[in-house]
Amino acid sequence: MLNKSAAIFIVASLILITACSRPDTHFSDSIEEKDGYLPFGKYKQPVTLSVGMGVDPNFKSYTGETPSNSPWVKAIKDTLNINVKIDWMVTNQNMEQKMDLAITSNTLPDAMVVSQFQLDQMVKADELAELTEAYHHYASPVMKRIIDSTDGVAMEHVTFNGKMLALPSVYAEDISMMWIRKDWLDRLGLQPPSSMDELEQTALAFVEKDPDGNGRADTVGIATGNSLYDDFNAGPESFNLNPVFSAYNAYPGFWLRGTDGKPVYGSIQPEMKAALGKLREMYAEGLIDQEMGIRESAAEVVIEGKAGIFFAPFFGGYWPVPEALKNNPRANWQAYALPLNADGKFNAKVFKPTKSFVVVRKGYEHPEAVIKTVNLILRDEYKYGKDFQPLRNALSPRDEISFSVKALNAVLSGDRKPEDFAGKVEYSLLYNDLNTIKNTKLAPYDNTDIQYWNTRDNNFKRAYSLLIGGRNLLDPKLNKVKSVYYSHTDTMETEWRHLLDTEMDLFTQIIMGVAPLVAFDQWVSDWKRQGGEKITQEVANTINQ
Repeated sequence: MLNKSAAIFIVASLILITACSRPDTHFSDSIEEKDGYLPFGKYKQPVTLSVGMGVDPNFKSYTGETPSNSPWVKAIKDTLNINVKIDWMVTNQNMEQKMDLAITSNTLPDAMVVSQFQLDQMVKADELAELTEAYHHYASPVMKRIIDSTDGVAMEHVTFNGKMLALPSVYAEDISMMWIRKDWLDRLGLQPPSSMDELEQTALAFVEKDPDGNGRADTVGIATGNSLYDDFNAGPESFNLNPVFSAYNAYPGFWLRGTDGKPVYGSIQPEMKAALGKLREMYAEGLIDQEMGIRESAAEVVIEGKAGIFFAPFFGGYWPVPEALKNNPRANWQAYALPLNADGKFNAKVFKPTKSFVVVRKGYEHPEAVIKTVNLILRDEYKYGKDFQPLRNALSPRDEISFSVKALNAVLSGDRKPEDFAGKVEYSLLYNDLNTIKNTKLAPYDNTDIQYWNTRDNNFKRAYSLLIGGRNLLDPKLNKVKSVYYSHTDTMETEWRHLLDTEMDLFTQIIMGVAPLVAFDQWVSDWKRQGGEKITQEVANTINQ
């Protein structure tokens, strides 16, 4: 099973974006030099940088690009004189296994993107180059401002005994939300389901009432995969059931404050059992994809136009919605902060800003080449997009999504002009977003249905993700729920992966009717006995220090 802390950066490789050009001088990093060190300095002699990559087997390039023959490889060569070599390439599903093997055997490429667990393993194995000086001298000013914006949290995750051993990511705050076929709702005379009861009724209608009008009983209510939810290490991801659990005030995988103020693990709380019971009923009724966890990709039924609901973050508009539109250009996918809990709130998990890390193998002669490469990716993403970035590690202001949504709406309404935001260089895609939005979003600007979009525009995926998905971060009913602990205790280092896999397997079996609901109670006892109780005490000791 794919570890979710590794999967979060893998998801980023699925996000697709192509944007038109803007003046290079808009991004001031391109001309800044300090003490003779150039963040974008070109080597006089070629430097080779080998990397490992995960790819989405379902992705098809419109222009025939491949990881080794992409605009990024050419740009890095032309700008920095760095030759990017793909040491190995596997599917995203096999990425964690391949990285684990490379770590265990110490057969590492020069640089790679890893999870928190993998970073910790590599530190203990003394496999990593120190980046303290390279970061200090070569990291671009914008990169440093973004990392500093986490108030030290990002650097804390990569500093070991005073040494910087990785380059942290900074992810924009995002949440899981409901993506739903509004054209199906309209055909059946329904509204977006606001409660769990309404969600159940809507999913039933999608299964039984032929919403696609083909005369066959071949539609799926809710599409989901083998990862039911995101734990505190990662997230948010696509095709899980986070919002359903949250509607029951259940937060699996998160550390919460108990009624006595002490930390408790969300997965073992009574609310979790209630949510599992409802999902078990819905699966038995055929409302949830009966092949959940079995399909090669959970997105299959969405892309093929056979599913009416899935849960994903704002980037559902990057993928899989555009792929679904290729098969049916009228598929009107809209996103909502739903379902609500009994108190009318949309509970949403909020995840830590740092989840993945760029590491450099110990002994590599040019660790600064990795910093320069990431500088270039950060600076020029608006030119070359996110497809096949050799070291894809998110670096965004924490409020990048919500800020961009407000800025776009201000420009569309005429209240502001794009040039009003010219100084916001940390938001590296904002300039392009604002200057192209009226080519992408058609009038009337306050109607987001699919017919009012230029889906052929290069900027469609990002604009659609922001204005359809990103708007939900501004929903007044949003109730953000944070884990009280996002790091790792000593016992977690050896026991957490096994505990989490066992947890996910049992919950899947309960939902699918393979295991009885009462198995939850025995599992709680086993979880405590097999290390959970010790971990809980370690978490309490850590947060009370």
